[in-house]
Amino acid sequence: MNTKASQQSSFKKLLSRLLVTGEQVNALLYTFKWLLVCVVVGVLVGSASAFFLVSLNWVTDYREAHPWIIWFLPLGGLIVGLLYYYYGQRAAKGNNLLLEEIHHPTQIIPFRMAPLVLFGTLVTHLFGGSAGREGTAVQIGGTVADQFTKVFRLRPRDRKILIIAGISAGFSSLFGTPLAGAIFGLEVFIIGRIRYDALMPSFLAAVIADYACLAWGVHHTQYRISFVPELTIAGIGYTLIAGAIFGLTGMAFAKATHFWGEQFKQRIDYAPFRPLVGGAVIAVVVWMIGTTKYVGLGIPTILDSFTGLLPVYDAAVKVLLTSFTLGAGFKGGEVTPLFFTGATLGNALSQAIPLPMALLAGMGFVAVFSGATNTPLTCTIMAIELFGAESSVFMALACVTAYLFSGHSGVYGAQIIGSPKSLFYGREKGINLSSVTAARKKRKKN
Repeated sequence: MNTKASQQSSFKKLLSRLLVTGEQVNALLYTFKWLLVCVVVGVLVGSASAFFLVSLNWVTDYREAHPWIIWFLPLGGLIVGLLYYYYGQRAAKGNNLLLEEIHHPTQIIPFRMAPLVLFGTLVTHLFGGSAGREGTAVQIGGTVADQFTKVFRLRPRDRKILIIAGISAGFSSLFGTPLAGAIFGLEVFIIGRIRYDALMPSFLAAVIADYACLAWGVHHTQYRISFVPELTIAGIGYTLIAGAIFGLTGMAFAKATHFWGEQFKQRIDYAPFRPLVGGAVIAVVVWMIGTTKYVGLGIPTILDSFTGLLPVYDAAVKVLLTSFTLGAGFKGGEVTPLFFTGATLGNALSQAIPLPMALLAGMGFVAVFSGATNTPLTCTIMAIELFGAESSVFMALACVTAYLFSGHSGVYGAQIIGSPKSLFYGREKGINLSSVTAARKKRKKN
C-alpha cells in the first residue's frame, strides 16, 4: 500500500509540475492556432493549385493541337511584359520577394502577385515558352498566406512562419508531394539551415493543401522505376559520379538563366520589349528544330526517359531554351524543366554508367533539381514519394552530391548561405547568392 501511495504521490507531483510549467498547454494552444491558420491557407492554396493545373493542362493541349500559335509568343511576351512593368511593382521579383520577406520582413506581399504570375505562366505555356510551373504555385501560396497576417493579427516572427507555410502548401499541392513540399518551405530560403519552429505549420499546410487539391479531382503524373539493383561499392561510386554531373548541370542551368537575364537587361532598356524579342527568337528556333518537345513542361519526354533511349542532346536543348525563356522575362518556374533536364541527362548517362536507365533518369530528375535549388533534403524526400523507398539510398547519395558540386550558385538569388558548402568559402556565410560573384571579385582584389 505504501508503494502504491508513493507512486500516486509521484504521479501527482509530475502532473503538478507539468501544469505549473505549462509546456503542454502552450503546445496545445500553438497547435490549435496553426491548425486554424493552416486549414484556411491550405484549402485556399490547394484549390488555387487545382485551378492552375487544370488551366495549364487546357492551354498545353490547345497549343499541341494548334502548333501555329507559337508564332504569337512575341505578342504574349509583350502583354506579360507590359503588365509587370506597369502593374507588377514589387511582385516582379517573384520567388525572390518571398525569400526576402522571410529574411527581412518589410510589408505584406502585394496580392497582385498571385493573379499576375498565374496569367503570365498560362500565357507562356499557351504560346510555347519553355518554362515550368513551380514558381507560380509557390508565389500564389506565399501571397495568399501573407494576406492573413493582418486577419489573424500575427506578429512579425509568426509572419515569417506563415509565408513558409504558404510556400510549402503551393509546392505540395502542385506536385502531389506533401512531405517534400513541407521540407521545401523549410529548406529553400537559407542554404544549409532549417527553421524548426516552422515545422508544424509547414507540414500542416502542405498536407492540407495536397488534400484540397486532390479533393477537386486533380491528379498528378505518376512515375515508375521498375528495377532497383542491390547497393554495391561500385554502385555507390557510379552514383557519386552521376551526382557530381547532375550538380554541375544544375549549376549550369542556374548560371545560364542569370546570364540571359543580364544580357536582356543590358541590351534592351525597356523591359516589356525583352519578352517580345525573346519570344520571337524562341518561335523561330522551335520552327527550325521542327518539334515542340522542348517547350512547355515537357512531361511526355520526362516519362519517355524512364522507358527508352532518347537523344543525348535533349537535356542541353532544354537548358538553353528554358534559361533563355526565363531570362527574357517570361513567367513560370524552373523545377519541371529541371526535372526534364535531369531525367533526360540520366537517360543519356545510362549509355556510359552501368546502372539501370530508369534509376539514372529518376536520380537525375531529383538531383539536378537539388543542385539548382540547394534543397537536397526536399529532393531526397520527393524521390521517395514519387519513386518509392526502394531507390532511396541511390537518390539520397545523388542529391547530396549534386548539392555539393553545384557550389554557391542557384536559381534563387535571394537564398542566403547559412552553412557554406566548403570551408574554402567560409567567408561567404551570411550573404545571398546574387552577391557571391561580387564578393569573390572583391576578395581577389584585396
